[in-house]
Amino acid sequence: MTKDFSHISDVLKKFEVKKEKYISVEFQKYGYDLAVEFNDLKHKSLYIKLAKETPRGILDAARSFVSDAYNAKSKPRLFMWKVKQLRNQKS
Repeated sequence: MTKDFSHISDVLKKFEVKKEKYISVEFQKYGYDLAVEFNDLKHKSLYIKLAKETPRGILDAARSFVSDAYNAKSKPRLFMWKVKQLRNQKS
């Protein structure tokens, strides 16, 4: 019985480097995805903190609001404004 082994070069070609190597918890992934969606990777730690401390319903509502706003000058600014507005409504 012979085993068919692959060449190491073939294995390395299929290997994908993990792009998000420091993400280990779900809220980190969600915050990172928000930063990518708003093209604001400079402030990704802010989005991760928001994902950790803010209820997901508020973030989802604000995210939906921003995605529906097709003519927004600054999506990150609009998102933060909507999060603040939704937080104040809850209080």
